[in-house]
Amino acid sequence: MPPIPRRSLLKAAAVAGAAAQVSWALGRGDAQAAAAAAAAEQPAADRPATITWLEAGGLGAAPGSTFGVPWPKGAHPADQDFALTTADGKAVPVQTWTTARWPDGSLKWTAHAVGPEAAGADRFTLAPGTPAAGPKVTVTETGRRITVDTGTIKAVISKDGEKLVESVTRSGVRIATDGRLVLLRQSDLDDGDQGNATWERFDGEIAGATVEQSGPVRAVVRIDGKHRKARRSWLPFSVRLYFYAGSESFRMVHTITYDGDQNKDFIRGLGVRFTVPLRDAAYDRHIRIAGEGEGFLTEAVQGITGLRRDPGAAVRTAQVKGEKLPDPATWDQRVTTRLQSIPTWGDFTLAQLSADGFTLRKRTTSGHGWIPAGGGGRANGFGYVGGAGGGLSFGLRDFWQKHPAQLDIRGAAGDAAEVTLWLWSPEAQPMDLRFYHDGMGQDTFPEQLEGLNITYEDYEPGFGSPYGIARTSELMFWANAATPTADTLVAQAAAVRTPPQLAASPEDLTRAKVFGGLFAPVDRSTPAKATIEDHLDYLFTYYKDQTEQRRWYGFWDYGDIMHTYDEDRHQWRYDVGGYAWDNSELSPDLWLWYAYLRSGRADVFRFAEAMTRHTGEVDVYHLGTWAGLGTRHGVQHFADSAKQQRISTAVYRRPYYFLTADERVGDLMHALVDSDETFLVLDPIRKIRTEPYTPDRHALSIGFGTDWSGLAAAWLTEWERGGPKAAKAEARLRSTMETIAAQPNGFVQGTGLYDLDTGRFAVATEPVVGVSHLSAMFGLVEMCAELIDLIDMPAFKTAWLDYCRYFNATKTEQAARYGKNFGTLLLFQGHSRQDAYAAAQSNDPQLAARAWQKFHDSDGYTKAMVWDKTPVQGPAALEPGYEHLWISTNTTALFGLAAIQNLALIGDSLPA
Repeated sequence: MPPIPRRSLLKAAAVAGAAAQVSWALGRGDAQAAAAAAAAEQPAADRPATITWLEAGGLGAAPGSTFGVPWPKGAHPADQDFALTTADGKAVPVQTWTTARWPDGSLKWTAHAVGPEAAGADRFTLAPGTPAAGPKVTVTETGRRITVDTGTIKAVISKDGEKLVESVTRSGVRIATDGRLVLLRQSDLDDGDQGNATWERFDGEIAGATVEQSGPVRAVVRIDGKHRKARRSWLPFSVRLYFYAGSESFRMVHTITYDGDQNKDFIRGLGVRFTVPLRDAAYDRHIRIAGEGEGFLTEAVQGITGLRRDPGAAVRTAQVKGEKLPDPATWDQRVTTRLQSIPTWGDFTLAQLSADGFTLRKRTTSGHGWIPAGGGGRANGFGYVGGAGGGLSFGLRDFWQKHPAQLDIRGAAGDAAEVTLWLWSPEAQPMDLRFYHDGMGQDTFPEQLEGLNITYEDYEPGFGSPYGIARTSELMFWANAATPTADTLVAQAAAVRTPPQLAASPEDLTRAKVFGGLFAPVDRSTPAKATIEDHLDYLFTYYKDQTEQRRWYGFWDYGDIMHTYDEDRHQWRYDVGGYAWDNSELSPDLWLWYAYLRSGRADVFRFAEAMTRHTGEVDVYHLGTWAGLGTRHGVQHFADSAKQQRISTAVYRRPYYFLTADERVGDLMHALVDSDETFLVLDPIRKIRTEPYTPDRHALSIGFGTDWSGLAAAWLTEWERGGPKAAKAEARLRSTMETIAAQPNGFVQGTGLYDLDTGRFAVATEPVVGVSHLSAMFGLVEMCAELIDLIDMPAFKTAWLDYCRYFNATKTEQAARYGKNFGTLLLFQGHSRQDAYAAAQSNDPQLAARAWQKFHDSDGYTKAMVWDKTPVQGPAALEPGYEHLWISTNTTALFGLAAIQNLALIGDSLPA
């Protein structure tokens, strides 16, 4: 992709003149409104991007923030530098890199990193220019170690052995050492009061470490390995450490991939552990453990408050504040001479075994009894141990949401404390990933189809396997020079709970025409549009509320939603086959991301973020026979035997990656580039084929809908990112687009025979009608819109517009065009967005009218829908709340996508 000529920069006089005259309707203040209006007066290619924090509060105590910004095609050349300034003109150091390019070589998406220099500002402008100078993070590498220096802290990272982080120092003082991974395994489970289960410990062993970024603002180190004991190594891990210039903290992104035997490899505990050297006297050592909200357990290892004798108010106050105490010689000597009689409390545990309750306890040392120290509902997953001479703050994100979790402090009365953040609490029941039923006699395909017809579960022996699924967790650590103040601790805990995120505005996202240009900012300018916007808001709020009401939480579950509701039990069908966990069925991921792109709403972003973390990891295989495939909806996320591209597709990950530059999600998408090979391993429609079929490398049966759209999303992403397989990915995109277009019936042909070596479909000699209501509903609509915008291939565009135009046509119209009609179809409301796309592309008002008619009156949430809430309470329901009997996730996802895209494409044609 060759670079294009540089574009002209802003014209200050024009900006100032526009800012003086126009106000912005979003109510962000006069100065901000003026700046935004000024930007709106500029040509799209020349406008700077407006960057704000997703939530109020700014950077807070976080080490930094990384964010993505899109640019219109041709706006900026590949080598463009960018400068970041605050609303009052202060230049902020920023690191920039490219995450995607347009086919002409110009920048499509850029990623940007800021450190503590961004603190204190709420709004920024990103524009072409030279980035400001500032503190730099430096990375040095030797044969066995990598050293990262932020200017405030220095971390030494190992390339081998068991210590991922050898040390973290601040001003020469060791704050933490021996950062390592811990795994506890059981070989069996106790069943009731029977059994004698034992456990063993495995330690993370490094296979390699790589520097992925080395500054000047952001440094990233990736560490890979497995957990090992003696001769066995298993449970692969991938850990990334993030550092920002000038910061006193660092972030860890921790991923495990399950490669055990579900019947004998039960995870009892999974944790990250650090040693914290302690140099202060016991009464100058402090423990801080966050509860719910801003609540904290605030204690010293050796407390001098509440004693029978009073050391003095100033001494007591200093200890509670975490300050170094005066010399004991200045205290009331009745306390000083009896210090040896005051117990030291070295061990603390906070266990969050459910979403609704945590317990807190402490003891003096190992071998002695525990005493309760409190409890509550939902802990923040944050703590601190240290003293006046320095200490470590630590936190685990989504602590209660991904229960069972736990925080341990051990040995705080000795020379060093041991801190463990348990991603899976050893006090909970061991992780049980066994398949949930015995097959119920479904041994043959006909028997399995009978099961599908009653529970909607596509069962097949041996397919309900967790082997290869993954889970990612996020942790943060601070190397403090002294015990932080209460306000600082609250800020640190908040950064763990909700990491500050910078974001481009919906106007900037829309203007760049990314993701196919299928969304536009929220628009309530007419009553009809306002009604649709209200319904979109209702649906998102409903699912957010249902997540809480139904407790859709847990280590493996958090981020997903349920598929279908059971009106008789007043409960989602969590235990009924394919009606349980949704696993991305009909693209709720895309609904949520498009809802965020057009609104900029923080709550929508966080909901979509949790879903992306879940569906891309847990619902997809990353190792083994089915690597690159995802699992259809079911009672367990891996239970269903349908392992398909439509679930693993990169189309669901692209928005989060480009908005945040998240490396782990980038890994997931890159891993799919060669997933066309999976069709040699597993035939997606093996149970319903009527003709003999053996997978052939040169003639693989691949559908043009759910199959190809997943492959195309991976290829497009690799090409745009300029990945190591970008040339192959682009070639496969073009060759498959050409050969789909060349089919006698284009997309309506349904399937083709694909050659893995040439990357082309064989062109059929006879026309066939092979249309399914599912074909376009797993990202094909969005992929085709993007590809048509990127690649000038008229035949492909024609083939896609024909498919769009005829799906919702009458059977007579279908037969007139293709020789036969499409048979019995469903999901007309969801397909109305194809009518809308074709109408917009061809400027066809009749097609636009049909799109709105299908949206309002065909199926799904029609005009007859009653948008209300029905209260539920005991004894009919487990928890009080509300329900809506007409809402299902399939319909919600399709309604949401159709509403958003129709408004963007043909909003002006919406009937009053």
